[in-house]
Amino acid sequence: MSSSPPPSGRSRRDKDTGERRHNVVLRELLDEMIQLSRHLSNHAPTLPRSELTYARERLEWLADEIWRQVTGENPAS
Repeated sequence: MSSSPPPSGRSRRDKDTGERRHNVVLRELLDEMIQLSRHLSNHAPTLPRSELTYARERLEWLADEIWRQVTGENPAS
């Protein structure tokens, strides 16, 4: 009888080793992206254009930073 992975998709080993806390910078970037996305989801229709522009630029920057964290790429000089 084979055991299936936990419903969360993480293995018991990941949970036991604290994998979620291994890359704190990545976790913080992802949390900020989620928070900003939720804020926009709830308030975008009422935000001024300048705030929407800033939010889009911030999301793009966060996506770039997340990519660099995941791939280990250095920022372009």
